[in-house]
Amino acid sequence: MKDMLCKRVVDLKPSGIRKFFDIVNEMPDAISLGVGEPDFDTPWHICDEGIYSLEKGKTFYTSNSGLMTLRQEICAWYERKYGVVHNPKTECLITVGGSEGIDLALRALINPGDEVIVPEPCYVSYVPCAVLAGATPVTISLKNENSFKLTEEELKAAITDKTKVLILSFPNNPTGAIMTKEDLLPIAKLCIEKDIIVISDEIYSELTYGDEPHFSIASLPGMSERTIVVNGFSKAYAMTGWRLGYALAPEIIAKEMTKIHQFAIMCAPTTSQYAAVSAIREGDKDIARMRESYDKRRKYLLSKFEELGLPCFEPYGAFYVFPCIERFGMTSDEFATKLLMEQKLAVVPGNAFGDCGEGFIRISYAYSIEELMEAMGRIENFINSL
Repeated sequence: MKDMLCKRVVDLKPSGIRKFFDIVNEMPDAISLGVGEPDFDTPWHICDEGIYSLEKGKTFYTSNSGLMTLRQEICAWYERKYGVVHNPKTECLITVGGSEGIDLALRALINPGDEVIVPEPCYVSYVPCAVLAGATPVTISLKNENSFKLTEEELKAAITDKTKVLILSFPNNPTGAIMTKEDLLPIAKLCIEKDIIVISDEIYSELTYGDEPHFSIASLPGMSERTIVVNGFSKAYAMTGWRLGYALAPEIIAKEMTKIHQFAIMCAPTTSQYAAVSAIREGDKDIARMRESYDKRRKYLLSKFEELGLPCFEPYGAFYVFPCIERFGMTSDEFATKLLMEQKLAVVPGNAFGDCGEGFIRISYAYSIEELMEAMGRIENFINSL
């Protein structure tokens, strides 16, 4: 039977995150800081709209692209935030989470032999989705000393005559790194010169800290026509289980993405779409409230790392920190395993997000301050024992 399986799938490595979660689930008194999921409940006005849609019998398929009302709200929101105009009829697609948007974009663009540039450390799905689409992934190892930002020199060195797509994911999972307008200008210039399509995963766009808000590469001159923006409701609105995302893309690309979505999915969950209308219309205050709480947790962890002598650059996005553990003489996997077994605390080894994540661990602060304080106490005990 093994010979009947798709070799491309068989050769994929399972997610490096899952094994720690499986152990934690069977370990009493364990604390997990590994899940990238908001600890907040979905705001009530969003839930209420979903419930109302059920009560009114709105339980049928929507169009393949999604509710027109929702697409209109998304395009208006994106124009208001970033000044980029998309046609809700032809350039917006509602997806089952942001992850489906990534998959659809790659499958709509890739021919055998095409190369996809993936800066790492990064979300665990990019390389597998590229492989499953038939692409050759080309990874770039981002550097701690550059605050894990992609530089013009690094991108230039990775481009070949087979390069078709660059995946950008800022704010970044797992590092929390961001890229400003000044950082993105030379990247955009190269993509235009080399005729490269950008898939910009902006799922953490609303969770940025400091003085500068998120900046989208699609808003730079010449980029909206070569950028697929992937975003969603999971992180900013605490709607992970609602499984709702969206893609904004040039019409010629959006049409092919919709075709794949039509055959594979039909449409995103109807109840979730009605709820999302309320989220995007009335959710700015919810985002601000949650972002303020995340920022306090972020600052707490950074101060504790400094107190413990654990090097960590300051992240300005998402809800992750990426401290360096090289001085302990263990691999990331060894450190995470030993911490879990001795202190019942789960973190994610950095190499789960690419080989260049070796020597780091990812800690999520999408947990209460009380949980984080207990967790940092366990880390302090563990470090002292070493």
